[in-house]
Amino acid sequence: MIVNEGIRASQVRLIDQNGEQLGIKSKQEALSMARNVNLDLVMVAPNAKPPVCRIMDYGKYRYEQQKKDKEARKNQKIINIKEIRLSPSIEEHDFNTKLRNAKKFLQSGDKVKASIRFRGRAITHSELGKKVLERLAEDCKEISVIEAKPKMEGRSMFLVLAPKVEK
Repeated sequence: MIVNEGIRASQVRLIDQNGEQLGIKSKQEALSMARNVNLDLVMVAPNAKPPVCRIMDYGKYRYEQQKKDKEARKNQKIINIKEIRLSPSIEEHDFNTKLRNAKKFLQSGDKVKASIRFRGRAITHSELGKKVLERLAEDCKEISVIEAKPKMEGRSMFLVLAPKVEK
């Protein structure tokens, strides 16, 4: 934002500290009015014709903005993607361990990317890998939604699960 002497326009539309319009004034007149009440002249709409300026305490305004920005950053949730690697011929106990980890990741608010890497001739039986991924999605369906259905990419098949959003 442009403040006080940084304003280049010769004429400005002025708004006082209470939010009332004072009309079009010269830059010098607006600056002197701002100084009389110990406040700053701040350009709030530089693209308007003539530019709109407001009389306000710029330091206080910046402080309030920083507080709002900090509050917004505090409230945002960072979502990580955790990967779980499976194989097309995974045994029951191993599958349950991977399933438990996937549920733990989903409950902590992270997305889960389940991948199956096909080795050698196993790629000819990609339906086995798809069944494993669909079983994982089915077992996690009460706490997650499928964001990306199982799809092949080279020698790997991927499935992305996202945590369910409670209302």
